[in-house]
Amino acid sequence: MLKKLLIGSAFGLLLSAGTMCAEVVVTVRPPRAIVEKRIARPSPNHVWIAGYHNYVNGAYVWVPGRWELPPRPGGVWVAHRWVHRGNGWVLVEGHWR
Repeated sequence: MLKKLLIGSAFGLLLSAGTMCAEVVVTVRPPRAIVEKRIARPSPNHVWIAGYHNYVNGAYVWVPGRWELPPRPGGVWVAHRWVHRGNGWVLVEGHWR
């Protein structure tokens, strides 16, 4: 019984991981980034996370930039970016490195 439960759980995790990694290809080129005015940095440790265009329900939507504390000392933010692939554009999510 426990073995079946573990196998079922592992299979479920694999399925969910596959859908999280699925790429959405958008055939319309993303607009140019909006130049944002940054508010004052809350502390010397905060890092600016630049805004970007997300694609939601068939349209590009601007996600504003923000200040954020790195998850660990020396953390570097790698910005969101749109990459041209085949016949469209794919959003590569930003992340901490």
